[in-house]
Amino acid sequence: MSTRKVTLNCAHIKESDLSVVDDLARMQVEARRCGCEVHLEDVSGELLDLICFAGLDGALGVEVERQPEEWEQLRGVEEERELDDPPL
Repeated sequence: MSTRKVTLNCAHIKESDLSVVDDLARMQVEARRCGCEVHLEDVSGELLDLICFAGLDGALGVEVERQPEEWEQLRGVEEERELDDPPL
């Protein structure tokens, strides 16, 4: 069975609070029961923060791009990796 995608434009949401996040999560659950998947579009920064705080960014189809920390930018810190073996 193929999943139909429904796009929800969130630009009209003026006040972001956890009740909005709850409504979006419930909408996603109902959509999945009907064989659909809701994708959020034009999500405000405040609403995105609340969705991530609630841990629902994956369930609600919201991708968050990680921003480098200030100290990472200043020092040019790279992601952690394993060092090579030192020569004998």
